[in-house]
Amino acid sequence: MTREDIIRMAREAGLFIQPRRWFYYIRASMDFDERVERFAALVAAAEREAICQIVYGLCVSDNNAQEIVNAIRARGSK
Repeated sequence: MTREDIIRMAREAGLFIQPRRWFYYIRASMDFDERVERFAALVAAAEREAICQIVYGLCVSDNNAQEIVNAIRARGSK
């Protein structure tokens, strides 16, 4: 995951603000926890997808790879 990927996900989660304003933002924002949870979910989903690509590359059998990938993706829906 690149720095640009992380910045993109932070923006998508509504967390990207000026660094000097973090203190005031955290104190004033009632939904800060929700934004952090959303950011964490985006990062976890990106990591799951990266792992799925590794599995596809390493498994000899496409059926076996698909079963493993389905199990990895199912963890994200819990």
